[in-house]
Amino acid sequence: MILTALLSSLLLFQAPGASVKPTETPQPKSAAAAETRDEAPTVTKHTARINGRQINYTATTGFLPIKNAVSGETEARIFFMAYTMDDPPAGRPLMFSFNGGPGSASVWLHMGALGPKRVKMLDDGLMPPTPYETVENEHSWLDQTDLVFLDPVGTGYSRAAKPEFASKYFSVNGDIDSVGEFIRMYLGRNERWQSPLYLVGESYGTTRAAGLSNHLFERGIALNGIVLVSTVMNFQSIRFADNNDLPLVLIFPSYTATAWYHKQLPADLQGKPLRDVLRESENFATNEYAPAMLKIDRLTSAEKSNLLDKFSRYSGLNRDFVDENNFRVDLDEFNKELLRKQRRSTGRLDSRFLGFDKDSAGEGPDFDPSMTAIRTPYTAVFNSYVRRDLNYKSDSEYYILGGGISSPWNWNANNAYADTSQALSSAMRKNPYMKVFVACGYYDMATPYFAAEYTVSAMNLDPQLRRNFSFAYYEAGHMMYIEKNSLKKLKDDVAGFIQGSARK
Repeated sequence: MILTALLSSLLLFQAPGASVKPTETPQPKSAAAAETRDEAPTVTKHTARINGRQINYTATTGFLPIKNAVSGETEARIFFMAYTMDDPPAGRPLMFSFNGGPGSASVWLHMGALGPKRVKMLDDGLMPPTPYETVENEHSWLDQTDLVFLDPVGTGYSRAAKPEFASKYFSVNGDIDSVGEFIRMYLGRNERWQSPLYLVGESYGTTRAAGLSNHLFERGIALNGIVLVSTVMNFQSIRFADNNDLPLVLIFPSYTATAWYHKQLPADLQGKPLRDVLRESENFATNEYAPAMLKIDRLTSAEKSNLLDKFSRYSGLNRDFVDENNFRVDLDEFNKELLRKQRRSTGRLDSRFLGFDKDSAGEGPDFDPSMTAIRTPYTAVFNSYVRRDLNYKSDSEYYILGGGISSPWNWNANNAYADTSQALSSAMRKNPYMKVFVACGYYDMATPYFAAEYTVSAMNLDPQLRRNFSFAYYEAGHMMYIEKNSLKKLKDDVAGFIQGSARK
């Protein structure tokens, strides 16, 4: 999962790609060389116009070493790209950004929504024809906050110093520890300890952000706010497995949204706005489907027939198909079945997207069309951008997704489901000023919006703390920002969130 997973004004360069150092002319940096010794970062100067405002900024690209706390030996190096406003106003916020996977680089948020440049997609988010283009991002978050994009160990250019060190970082806890150490070091080296601080994560990056909230607070670093894009904190809410019916209930409204988008619902539902239809679906899932799952083989014939009718009505699936699956329709089955007669499958990251499978038989799609739509454009554009605009040269592969994770991920779950929501709950009780913004896509099938709502409800927060949460919804998928209207809405929503939570 990526999940993860997961974008237009003119950026005007004072001197495109020009590097600046205090005492010498800089040379391009090599990721391979940085693996053997610490090097000064590459620094370039730029100008952007964001939301009608000119921003002069500095881009800093390089590594920070992650050292063994006892021996002082460097065990890994984390690659980062930072954008900081020149001559900033007092109280300028600082935001650390990362994506998910686990195993995903920060490229998706960086080149999709937050950074000064983005990957040009079609307006609905579909893949354009090659060659892929970089365009200037008038909806960048840089007018609101300085931005640091970091790649956890095993992603991007970030590497363990020795192969035997790698597995230490490929776990829920090891990942949080190393990213937390990066943040501590960055604050110190750049004298940002008194800046308003934010985290933004997407997909598994929200798992990381929730865990970091308490990890950082226990080390003296309090956050003003966290932005959770397409969130999963409790994996029980999304993992389809025997004896875990919770995901079946929590994804159901997303099935409804998908069926509504592809016009597979009854005419009376298709004629209503999506939000009204989802409200009906949520009520069915909560008040009828979930209770029925507690006694599914003890339902009377009348109860079963009524449940089949309503399940079919709100999912767009054939009544017999639901019956044959005993009401347990997992995501792959739904994505294959909904448009089987049209010989199409729907996407996991974004169910608006359609796949061309080898045939219309089988129990699941051949691939996720919403992943194939984004992977090649983001890979090509980033590799060009980091060299051309940031002047960072390397022959090392920039691991966009998964390629640098060399051992199985340790979920630290002890025969349970990974869950960092309680870490976030603990952090909020200790720091009642911290605010959390949750961005959800209605067509996100990887981290369904109803599962995010459930997870927050299950945190059992005091009502005063619960008010620190705010939700926003988008008619797009996991990476809602690849859709043109959602890109702007996300920026506007986050700008309001930052302005309301940054203490001057």
